[in-house]
Amino acid sequence: MKVRRESTRIIKPTYEGKPPSTKHIIPLSVFDKVTYDCHIAVIYAYRKPSPTTATLELGLQKALAVYREWAGRLGKNENGEKVIFLNDEGVTFVEATVDNSLDQVMSLKPSASILNLHPSLKDPEALVQVQVTRFTCGSLVVGFTAHHHVADGQSTSNFLVAWGQASQGIDISPIPFHDRTIFSPREPPIFEFDHREVEFSSKVAKKVSAPIENDIIISNNNIVVHKVHFTKEFLNKLKLKTSSSAKPYTTFVSLLAHLWRSVTKARCLSGFETTGIRISVNGRGRLTGPRVPNEYFGNLVLWAFPNTKVKELLHQPLPFAAKLIQDAVTKVNNNYFRSFIDFASYKAEEEGLVTTAQMDKSILSPNLEVDSWLRFPFYDLDFGTGSPYMFMPTFFPTEGMMFLVPSFIGDASIDAFIPLFEDNLATFKQVCYSFD
Repeated sequence: MKVRRESTRIIKPTYEGKPPSTKHIIPLSVFDKVTYDCHIAVIYAYRKPSPTTATLELGLQKALAVYREWAGRLGKNENGEKVIFLNDEGVTFVEATVDNSLDQVMSLKPSASILNLHPSLKDPEALVQVQVTRFTCGSLVVGFTAHHHVADGQSTSNFLVAWGQASQGIDISPIPFHDRTIFSPREPPIFEFDHREVEFSSKVAKKVSAPIENDIIISNNNIVVHKVHFTKEFLNKLKLKTSSSAKPYTTFVSLLAHLWRSVTKARCLSGFETTGIRISVNGRGRLTGPRVPNEYFGNLVLWAFPNTKVKELLHQPLPFAAKLIQDAVTKVNNNYFRSFIDFASYKAEEEGLVTTAQMDKSILSPNLEVDSWLRFPFYDLDFGTGSPYMFMPTFFPTEGMMFLVPSFIGDASIDAFIPLFEDNLATFKQVCYSFD
């Protein structure tokens, strides 16, 4: 697929009435600082008739006026703290074309060619980047990248929906809640949980652990991202096998337990190794006193870390893995979030700790990480010509980094994107639909 980038420009917010000051600064919250310091990219595909570029630009200008953080820049204040400058410097907007129809060049499976459908993720200055790529058939692909320090998946998906609403001339709803100062530590702080080697680690420990990966010769060429489609019927059967009448589990927990076992089988790990999963847990709905509104714009995610020996995971029935996952997620409750706020506010900088959310790994084995986008309204991005017929993460060849997204079919089925070593793929395909 040969993508020609025809033009690149900066899109800035458009305000009704007098523009706000461009001198304001927003300090990052403890949740912003602890998450990944990188851009995350997603891909949307639309059949014809597709919206005009003028429609997309105007809608983006209006949406940025409501979500000003995206049009700003990350930097440091006079105290050396990382902040967002609300300077309205704008977002990057790229127009591109392909001399083929979309069906000819783009399969529904992830591959490195998808990287040409959004701007580079390598240290861009703009906090949001957009690329609109038009195909000869009239189809449109929108590649969107956004810096994770500014917002998590729920906030980003809300912004994307707002972009669609503004493009249609509809009032943006819901209006985001912007106050990042609401996560104040308690006086005195209560360190109910130990957050060392969980959300934070020492710089020394980080340096010691790095050579382990370097002992293995790795390139993106021997990591493949395999897309697995799980039908609604399969997921219902999986829930029945995982749950009991006394202990029902959600589709997410049941599927994750199944994938944990399937990937572990495919990796052929020693039974005495410990394997775990890093699971994102949304704090909206968990934090109380005061409760954080769903419209909160920023990051509000911590992680659950279930783990067990490989032999236990594979020899015990599926409900064993589901219970480990459910128990770990349940523990990340209001008390845990409050303990984290206190620890991050008082101890992390004092002890020189760094976040464990790092993007410098090519291999997660024997562990996994999962990003579930099952509840986010990504498919609601309608620019006035209808919803996207496909949505997916970009090509992300980090072994063990899984993404779960609702299938574009719209029937409650799920697509899982699973990066694996090529040598493990055949075994994974054999076991991923097995209930054994």
